[in-house]
Amino acid sequence: MKNLNPHIDLKSFFKKIRGAQQKALLLDYDGTIAPFHVDPAKAYPYPGVSEMLDSIMQAYDTRLVIITGRWTKDLLPLLKLQGQPEIWGSHGIERLKMNGSYEIAPMDEHALDGLVKADEWIEAVGLSDHSEQKPGSLAIHWRGMDEKGIRKIRDQVEPNWSLIAESSGLNLKNFDGGLELRVPARDKGDAVKTILQEMNRDVVAAYLGDDLTDEDAFGAIKGKGIGVLVRKNLRPTAADIWIKPPEELLKFLSSWLPEEKEMGTPLFYP
Repeated sequence: MKNLNPHIDLKSFFKKIRGAQQKALLLDYDGTIAPFHVDPAKAYPYPGVSEMLDSIMQAYDTRLVIITGRWTKDLLPLLKLQGQPEIWGSHGIERLKMNGSYEIAPMDEHALDGLVKADEWIEAVGLSDHSEQKPGSLAIHWRGMDEKGIRKIRDQVEPNWSLIAESSGLNLKNFDGGLELRVPARDKGDAVKTILQEMNRDVVAAYLGDDLTDEDAFGAIKGKGIGVLVRKNLRPTAADIWIKPPEELLKFLSSWLPEEKEMGTPLFYP
């Protein structure tokens, strides 16, 4: 673990977790609570994580939310949780509540037309096997490929998608393992802001993420909680602390449990 923000007193923060009446634990999925996999349908959580999340949800004093770039329908089979968590999918465009109700943000028709155009181009150049459609976005993946293969796809896709993004009002974003065209409706930062606005001002909150797409969330939680970068190697980030999965991740999650249910030793709790 490394403290990246000298203004954050981690011992004080974890003491607040113990005494807080209301907590918010906000989690990205891929690369954060689950290791990357060449086949996204096989990217299951790190061992022990699902059990930990179930225990946190059963404690009732923590609002546990998964905020992911995935389509919610693709994520649910992977989590294998006993309870229904709150999920903001497609970078916050979708919202699946704990009671099962589902919302999707309104999206600009001109931008959606741009996604259709980009998808038709991808099919025409024979890259459909590398593409992924989600509500409000289209991604091209190259995880698991060698540098030559990545460069070939990037050099082919990025110039075309840049033009489509410019003409359609779409956002073109890099992520760990590909490129994504996205309707400018919501991002992970918007999801964090909405969640915190719905809670008491004295809520103790943390957001855990690994990717460049999580930087919006790290920015949104500044001054209201802590941002936690979860990855093997440190990179430039707005997060407040850096932890390595899976051991430090499990210890961090354990700190959100009541002491009598704690699984393992808390990471920073004195």
